[in-house]
Amino acid sequence: AKSVLSELGCTFDFAGDGQEALDILEEKAKDYDLVFMDWQMPVMDGYEATKKIRDMGHRKLPIIALTAKAMKGDREKCLEAGVSDYMSKPLDVEKLLSLLRVWLYN
Repeated sequence: AKSVLSELGCTFDFAGDGQEALDILEEKAKDYDLVFMDWQMPVMDGYEATKKIRDMGHRKLPIIALTAKAMKGDREKCLEAGVSDYMSKPLDVEKLLSLLRVWLYN
């Protein structure tokens, strides 16, 4: 994902865990147009981090869940947690580009 985003000229920050993602978002919230949220992270998983982002008031910020261990029902669980969309790994570049077009339409 990082290489595809870099090729598109996107700038991004990387958080190693859910708590770090919240800290970065709280510090620089106005700088972000979209969040890719890995679902299996240490310290705080994607479910909890997404819920906390929404509780922080970021209701319209697109959050796309990324999960490596896609199982039946995961998409629905992610959507219930507050994500805008869902992608499973391995990353499908065409789907990634499509999601970027949908969520960053302007």
